[in-house]
Amino acid sequence: MSTVYQHSTLAALMGKVLGGSATLAELKEHGDTGIGTFDGLDGEMIMVDGEVYYMDGEGVIHHVTDMGKMVPFATVHHADDPSETVKFSAGNMTEMVSLIDDRELENTFSGVILRGSFSSMKVRSAPKSERPYPSLSEITKTQREFEQTDVTGTLVGYYSPELYQGTVAAGWHVHFLSDDRTFGGHVLGFDADQLEGDLTIFDNYELHLPIDNQEFREHHVDMDGLKEGVAAAEGSQD
Repeated sequence: MSTVYQHSTLAALMGKVLGGSATLAELKEHGDTGIGTFDGLDGEMIMVDGEVYYMDGEGVIHHVTDMGKMVPFATVHHADDPSETVKFSAGNMTEMVSLIDDRELENTFSGVILRGSFSSMKVRSAPKSERPYPSLSEITKTQREFEQTDVTGTLVGYYSPELYQGTVAAGWHVHFLSDDRTFGGHVLGFDADQLEGDLTIFDNYELHLPIDNQEFREHHVDMDGLKEGVAAAEGSQD
């Protein structure tokens, strides 16, 4: 059995619930690989081989060793879960979409850990917000984008079915970390010279709700325009 574990919901972020509600220590009980963000939507987190990094709003990568650091939203799994090896002689987001289409995985949760060399990589990172928090869609209007060419590194990402839109961002949500740990973030697009790694098809989706967090208990989801808001916040899937 393979399990993808998610803390809180994307709809909560859209509803301005940006305060941390779980520690990294708690998150790591459920996986050694994953993506997320920190208290106040502080940057873009990527966990690789059990080590946690994040790109802040200025584009600087930090190695996080404080397991008490709080997250409002994250997704993780264990890298040694059953998986299949996938290879691309060249790749971009279109090829990642084909992973789902070719294997008829539209209605499943899936994850990738892909390593390779990239002729171009475009990422973004959100600046940290302070209370009273703005909405996720408002924050993304001020996010910064960063690009790098000829970089090697790792993609960690998750595919979520359309059925769960709002709880998740349907489609691919992918973060990148360079091998030299100086560049990374939420992936907007890339071109790879070669890619190889693991595709995990999860037969168990575990959603953890922060029921002890009062802001989570009180927030209301505006269903009108939710899909468009999520798409604007998450960026292109092309």
